[in-house]
Amino acid sequence: MTLITLSPCPSPAVSLTALRNFAALRGQLRVSLGPECNVACWFCHNEGDVPPGAAREDRTRQPRQRALCAEHYVTIIGALIAQGLTRVYFTGGETLASKLARPVLEGMRQFAAPDVSFSLITNGILLSRSTQWLRDTVLNKIKVSLHYFSDESFREIAKTRLPVSTVLGGIDAAREAFERVELNTLLQKQNEHEIHTILEYALERRLPIQFIELVDTDFNASGQSAAVSADGLVAHLRTLTREERVEIAGVGQGRRVFTVDGLEVEVIHRELGRHHVGQCGSCPLRPQCVEGFWALRLDHAGGLQPCLLRDNLRLDLTTMLAAADAPVAIATAVAGHVASFTEGTL
Repeated sequence: MTLITLSPCPSPAVSLTALRNFAALRGQLRVSLGPECNVACWFCHNEGDVPPGAAREDRTRQPRQRALCAEHYVTIIGALIAQGLTRVYFTGGETLASKLARPVLEGMRQFAAPDVSFSLITNGILLSRSTQWLRDTVLNKIKVSLHYFSDESFREIAKTRLPVSTVLGGIDAAREAFERVELNTLLQKQNEHEIHTILEYALERRLPIQFIELVDTDFNASGQSAAVSADGLVAHLRTLTREERVEIAGVGQGRRVFTVDGLEVEVIHRELGRHHVGQCGSCPLRPQCVEGFWALRLDHAGGLQPCLLRDNLRLDLTTMLAAADAPVAIATAVAGHVASFTEGTL
């Protein structure tokens, strides 16, 4: 695994403008607390690391070694928030399966501000037993992956013997504890027969939902024939409402947003394009890329990468954690990395 390593004392002449511009365009910081997970969904990209399912099937393929502790996460996240990043998403693996989830989330209290949002992405299985301490954190939103609506599809997609009621019970628990609970559903042949049922469930419970087309990675190559286009869902939504808009501004994935009875239903639709910049222009993987540059991904090994498909563009932050002024060193290095990526000079 190749990481781009910068000096622990980056030059103060490096501008923070690129990082601040990324933040101003509503770019995300996606923070993976580790690859641990209690299911093994076939399509998982594990934020660019070896997914749990792939590791279980082939023991020679293992995720990166952990290098960050809770204090490291808090330092890095705080450094980037101080420079303008306002959207932080915690993910995994399964976020709540990590022993670092509670100390890291509790450590975010010092960064609470009206314009900063913290979201937790989870498969919902551990929500019921975690909501008591989660409600005391600064989380603004819980986003639950609901890719199944029966025990059969749950078993086929996630390779688990758990009943789907475990996930649905977690969603109910989250609704009682948080004002904002959202769902996301990957469109695939294994759940195609349940998509309308999942949509009805979301509408009945007033849960905003996002439907997503498959992100192709090397890890899910064998299952890519199971990908389902969003065209059929889009056609169905147009029978339910005339309130439709397209969002392609800023960084992020092009999406169709439908308002059905006052509730937003998003569809990540390939045909709308993605936010490709700088380095994307000459990237050999661009033909298979459906995301572009919309998030900075921090992993448990201390790497930060601007692209899910290019782990050779990861920036190693571990050497900066020991710097005399670690937050400044980290923010400056990340800003330089973002600038190099957007200018195509990496």
